[in-house]
Amino acid sequence: MAAQVSSTTTPDALDALDRALQAERRALLEHDVNALLDSTREKLSALRLVESQPLRDDASERVLALSEMNRANNVLLARRRREVSWALRHLGRTEASGVYDAGGHSSARPQARCLGVG
Repeated sequence: MAAQVSSTTTPDALDALDRALQAERRALLEHDVNALLDSTREKLSALRLVESQPLRDDASERVLALSEMNRANNVLLARRRREVSWALRHLGRTEASGVYDAGGHSSARPQARCLGVG
């Protein structure tokens, strides 16, 4: 049920965005970091292409569906980030920006945490 796209907008632009969003969802569900990075690059490239071309009004339904797919992926990504943060907290680590300096050395102080008592 794809909407018709104007002659100045290639259907490939919306198709590429659709494929990238589907790949992003698969990567999030499968916990595949490399596939997630690849799909994000593809998504950004497809978005630039879509935004650079005018869309006819009859393409708005498809654009709305792609927008909803992107929001759903955002929900999955937020869930994954919470899971990672939870795991790091329980391992005695914290997720913080700027943890590494320009030389690649950690600026965070190590925290000792007992994970089991024997």
